Formats: sequence, structure tokens, C-alpha cells
Amino acid sequence: MSLIQMAGIHKYYNYRQPSEVHALKGVSLEVEQGEMIAVMGRSGSGKSTLLHIIGCLDNYQEGTYRLDGEDAGDKSSDELAEWRNRKIGFVLQDFGLILSKTAFDNVAVPLLFNRSVSRKEASARVEEMLELVGLAEKRNTRASELSGGQKQRVAIARAMVTSPLLLIADEPTGALDTATSAEILDLMTGLNRRGVTVLMATHAREVADYCGRCLTISDGRIV
Repeated sequence: MSLIQMAGIHKYYNYRQPSEVHALKGVSLEVEQGEMIAVMGRSGSGKSTLLHIIGCLDNYQEGTYRLDGEDAGDKSSDELAEWRNRKIGFVLQDFGLILSKTAFDNVAVPLLFNRSVSRKEASARVEEMLELVGLAEKRNTRASELSGGQKQRVAIARAMVTSPLLLIADEPTGALDTATSAEILDLMTGLNRRGVTVLMATHAREVADYCGRCLTISDGRIV
């Protein structure tokens, strides 16, 4: 079953202005549910723009994008925000944690915006995710006191706490050493085996080798 269907996506910055930039040029892409895909490309290739559109963080001017069978172009900004909360998890290179908060509180953040989850259920989900990433004993440790690898594990737990269909990871090992990178990639591979679709942006071929498919973006096109 196709989770992502993109057809003829064009993205412009400064649209119809003298400084217009044509960032994506007719991109078409289909991703099956359960795939793990590396997205590679040089800086300025359109790689981040593509991921932002897939993650419903950015809009587009032409084409169609369907996620889980629904048309993103038909959604309001509030509906897209709810979509992101329910269907998509994000993992960033710089972790994106609130350093003054504990690991538990950081993982719980996405659930604060989900009114359908009770406080008791939210707490159980957070504990489950911390256990999954091997950090149950660090639940009350502030993020500022964690190592880089532990911070990224907390970020992955936070991304997964809403049980998303899609996990988007933007250079998730870029700030980590080789051994820790391997641990994080093994964790993400394990999540993929549990049925989570993973899109991972990377510059490193050894990272892409963990994925079942590799997309290369060049000058706004998939090549």
C-alpha cells in the first residue's frame, strides 16, 4: 500500500519575484508503507525541501501530494498540524530537545497537543517509548545531562510516542561519533521492522546502506 504519493511537485521560493528560486522541479515519488529510504543530495539540491513538504512543514505551488490516501492540498493549516501530530514523527540532527526538561517530559511533548490521549495513557506511552530506546533509567534525567547518543534516543522516543506512520529523520547521525551512529541506525532499523516507514536524509553512504532504497536529489529533481 502506498503511504506517500507525489506527482509533479514544483516548489518555488520567492514565487513570481525577481529572486525566485525553483527548488523542486516536477518531483514524482511513491513510497510504500514499511519502506526505509535514504534521501541523498548536496546542500541546495532540494533534499530538505522535499522532506519538509512530505512532513507537511512547507507548501508547494504545483502538483499533488497524498499521505495515507489523503490529499495534503485539501488541508487547512490547523488540519496539517493535527496530521503532523498523529501521522508523522521528526528526528533532527541537533536533537531539538528542551535541555532544562527531563527525558520523560521531552518525550511527552507531542502528547500535550493530543486531546484524545488521557494523562494516564500518555504516561504509559512515554514509559513504553523510553523502554524501547533503552533509556528507562534516564526518565528523570535532564536532557542537558545526557550524552549525544542518549539525546538522539530521547528524540526518537519523542517522535514515536504518537505511533506515527512515517518517521522523517534529517541527518540523525550527523552530530554523533561512528559507534553511536551505528547504535542509532540499528534502533531506527528496528523501528522499521515494526512497520514504521522511515525517510532519512543523509550525506553518508554508510548511513544510506542501512536503507532498502536510496533516492538522490540533484538540482530539484530525483535522479
